[in-house]
Amino acid sequence: MISELIKVNRSYRRFEQKAVDTELLRNCIESARCSASAANRQRIRFVVVNDSETSARIFDCLRFAAFLKNWSGPAPSERPAAYIIMMTANTPDTVTAIDMGIAAQSILLTAMENGVGGCIFRSYDREKLDGILSRQGYSSEMVIALGYPSEKAVIVDPIDGDLKYYRDENDVHCVPKLSLDELII
Repeated sequence: MISELIKVNRSYRRFEQKAVDTELLRNCIESARCSASAANRQRIRFVVVNDSETSARIFDCLRFAAFLKNWSGPAPSERPAAYIIMMTANTPDTVTAIDMGIAAQSILLTAMENGVGGCIFRSYDREKLDGILSRQGYSSEMVIALGYPSEKAVIVDPIDGDLKYYRDENDVHCVPKLSLDELII
């Protein structure tokens, strides 16, 4: 059921060292391809990476979890096994940015349906990543790191209104969410 997938689809940042199949990654992009696109412009292009050498180079471009001050990112044995990078030929306008959000959600829900979790990145070294990818005429706009999660992530109530995610005393990744009554005005 889609509502259950949405509830377990958190931003996972630690993964098992297990390969993510190319066909699954293609299925994720197929879901994005069939999703809404403003005026059906379809301006987003995708790069799929699941080889260990390129994945390691991409990992070095990413900036992990700003709210987790005492954590610099996953250990080598916990790193993502695959990436889907969204690219555009032009500087994206607001509508293209919205399309990227829709595509990312479609990708992550398809991945989660198959036991693969992910994390969306907009904070990364774009120049370095674009050099690695070397797709002339295109620039990266969003990175989705993917793998089989090795951590637990849960939705919790905010404490004193604080919406920053954190790790609890059992190293569970906690994601505060406002209540439904707080959101409906």
